[in-house]
Amino acid sequence: MAKSIPQRDLVKEFLTYIQVEKGLSRNTLESYRRDLNRLELWAAKTKRPVSALTRPELRKWIAQLSREGLAPSSVARAVSAARGFFRFLMLDGHIKQHPAEDLDTPQKFSYLPKFLTEEEIDRLFATPDISTPDGIRDRAMLELMYAAGLRVSEMVTLKQTDVDLNTGIVSCHGKGSKERRVPLGKSSIHWLQQYAALKAECGKSPYANLFLSRGKPLTRHFAWATIKHYADSIGISNVSPHTLRHSFATHLLQHGADSRSVQALLGHSDISTTQIYTHITDQHLRAAYDNHHPRARAASGGNKPKSD
Repeated sequence: MAKSIPQRDLVKEFLTYIQVEKGLSRNTLESYRRDLNRLELWAAKTKRPVSALTRPELRKWIAQLSREGLAPSSVARAVSAARGFFRFLMLDGHIKQHPAEDLDTPQKFSYLPKFLTEEEIDRLFATPDISTPDGIRDRAMLELMYAAGLRVSEMVTLKQTDVDLNTGIVSCHGKGSKERRVPLGKSSIHWLQQYAALKAECGKSPYANLFLSRGKPLTRHFAWATIKHYADSIGISNVSPHTLRHSFATHLLQHGADSRSVQALLGHSDISTTQIYTHITDQHLRAAYDNHHPRARAASGGNKPKSD
């Protein structure tokens, strides 16, 4: 009796392909994997291989994602993953037509990221108990994330050698393993020096990571929970590590930095990603204008004409 040929895992092959070709981060690959798992589940419901899905079936899949409560941005990301997958199947000769090209996705809502005011930043940074080793570490972590606009994944993977306190430069690896160098301000350098001195007193660690908790590298979950705890304790809700990154970009633009410089500091490959912050600063300028210009609320630009 002839043995059956095992079926190829095309999704796994695609993920390996984009990892090699694009050098995507582990978190981005996980997002692709989750989105394509949704597609495979849908294909299983239709009792068809995922490579055989048609355009009408993909439209129904998109509608189902929306009914499940996924945000429009999440649906759009899943469709983008599907497009890339079917493009790969065409290149590899598995299909002859691309069923996911030009698929309509739900309209994205206008999204303005949450950021803290400078006064809220000051209050948040004053929260850790700096009389304790954990407090000094947490203050240094907060200062660094805000000073350099780091993603949480970038912060937890920083090595001690990535931070040069003499020149005030931090080197980090962002999405797609792209390296960027970001200058640090005096406040963050001061607290990083305090933390470095504390670590030196504790002796050499077997880990090269900059930030440690109980002798082991910090995790993303730990950073999220820590920042949320401090924010909640002073009555500021919905604060995450990314809020500090948003605040970094917004405050730079509010103080006159140009978009291209902020793009480089954030490590955005596309200026359009950075330009979302200009909407926030436009609102800031509008409010400042309305509050302080003497004729901002004037109903008429001049005297009314005299009647005959």
